[in-house]
Amino acid sequence: MSLLRIDRLSLKDVPVKTTPQNVKEANEALFRVKMTLPAAAKHCGMTRKEMKMTFLEYLKYHPKDYEVS
Repeated sequence: MSLLRIDRLSLKDVPVKTTPQNVKEANEALFRVKMTLPAAAKHCGMTRKEMKMTFLEYLKYHPKDYEVS
């Protein structure tokens, strides 16, 4: 296939099913700043707004495990 002839349909992402395991991985990665919000949303198969709301809930109930000096 030539580089000038790229099929646009083959460039679409495969939809990801939202599972509790994916959400847990994404929330922990966001908490440790190992993943950006758009990447975490894509990992979970959510929109950015859904991921932001989920992460805010995670922060509300997740215990603090660090000290600010």
